[in-house]
Amino acid sequence: MKTIYLGLGSNLGEREANLQRAIDLLAVEGLLLRRVSSVYESDPLYVTNQPPFLNLVVEAETNGFPRMLLRRTQRLEREMGRVRTIEKGPRLIDIDILLFGNFVVHAPELVIPHPRMHERRFVLEPLCEIAPELRHPITKQKFKDMFQLVRGQSCRKLALRLNLTQAPASEADSR
Repeated sequence: MKTIYLGLGSNLGEREANLQRAIDLLAVEGLLLRRVSSVYESDPLYVTNQPPFLNLVVEAETNGFPRMLLRRTQRLEREMGRVRTIEKGPRLIDIDILLFGNFVVHAPELVIPHPRMHERRFVLEPLCEIAPELRHPITKQKFKDMFQLVRGQSCRKLALRLNLTQAPASEADSR
């Protein structure tokens, strides 16, 4: 089993419900969900004329491989209604593979570790909340040190936590 970290975000519709549904669906996809961070609200970084995002990070385990996980997460996004129109634009749900064990992947469709995670407070703060001693697999720098460099970005921890769900063992094992 490999430990993975996923970044989830939503800025359209019922944002909190979108995040919870994504967590629930990830559990059904055969991932063993371990921890979920608090929910953070942040202003959009790149395309700024859109609603604020709710974000969190999930720690899970999988016996699959990175491209298999990418196919699953993209299918879940589509099932939840995500339509990719504007790059970095508004979305019902976004599921990013941040880390996949110590794997380093450089493929046209997938880069791990996530290539922009070090510049995003809305990723680093929840990641550091659930895994404060974790290190970047390439630079070996602690993510909590990277977080210090983005503290000035707009991001606030909300007083809500989402439920970490697990699929029944037979359902998770069959995937």
